[in-house]
Amino acid sequence: MRIAFLTAHEGVEQIELTDPWEAAKHAGHEPRLIATRPGTVRAFHHLDKADTFPVDQTVSDASADDYDALVLPGGLANPDALRMDGKAVAFVRSFFDAGKPVAAICHAPWTLVEADVVRGRTLTSWPSLRTDIRNAGGHWVDEQVQVCQAAPSTLITSRKPGDLKAFCAAFTAEFAHSSGVAAGR
Repeated sequence: MRIAFLTAHEGVEQIELTDPWEAAKHAGHEPRLIATRPGTVRAFHHLDKADTFPVDQTVSDASADDYDALVLPGGLANPDALRMDGKAVAFVRSFFDAGKPVAAICHAPWTLVEADVVRGRTLTSWPSLRTDIRNAGGHWVDEQVQVCQAAPSTLITSRKPGDLKAFCAAFTAEFAHSSGVAAGR
């Protein structure tokens, strides 16, 4: 299964990129880094600069048709930048339109709110997004991980870096299930 990891060019929370990336690889998936600009993305440890990671493809050149699932890592600056990028928002929305699973952690649901895909869904996030999610028609819960299987696609969300173990277990299980369903198993 090819999994798109979408980030802005700067501001992704490093552990929210690297832990899910490694979980996806360990589960036999092929993660690909999609970003708003070519070159590298700059990760952060909270507000401090961290490592850089090579971009596999820009969101301008990417299509949900080329991927089986989407992961949206958080960080404060990352989803704020993504929600201001029309191509990134359209890319996210296209996964929901295609019925493909999406996983988002921490502040990443800001991009989901902008893509107008939370209405009628139950999800979790960093607590400060609670009102944004409710105002967008979603039902916010304070849980370590939330799996919402509302049609047309499954949405897996988590609150924070401390929830990464549960988040990774949930999205890899759901992605494996979706892969089996897509293959007719």
